[in-house]
Amino acid sequence: MAHPKRKQSNSRTRTRRGHDKVAMPQLARDPENGSWYIYHTVSPESGYYRGKKVFEVED
Repeated sequence: MAHPKRKQSNSRTRTRRGHDKVAMPQLARDPENGSWYIYHTVSPESGYYRGKKVFEVED
């Protein structure tokens, strides 16, 4: 198994980890009731996906 020849500096490690942050999901407004939902998913408040009713929401 390979071993590093030199210790990796803190600067190099932090530079590499700079892209590892968690991004906020893309949100969209539901045209039926105005609530926020994640893109490419069914809106949990209304049950619509791409303008079509997918399931009935229980109150």
